[in-house]
Amino acid sequence: MLLDLASEQYFGLDEVGTRFWELLANSKPFDEIVNLMADEYEAPHAQIEIDLKELLLRLSAEGLVSMTPVKL
Repeated sequence: MLLDLASEQYFGLDEVGTRFWELLANSKPFDEIVNLMADEYEAPHAQIEIDLKELLLRLSAEGLVSMTPVKL
């Protein structure tokens, strides 16, 4: 569960989203996160990358993360 203090809105994350959030909080590069999570969840790398990009964009749209201009 994430809380945006500015808007006082709660955002729920499932197990995969929570793991992604933990790795982001540890300043891991996106590519490294994708590789780690593909291994951890024994899922296709391409699918993990697509899903995490979508989640990252949603988190950014809600103002919960800020992204520096990089190629995703």
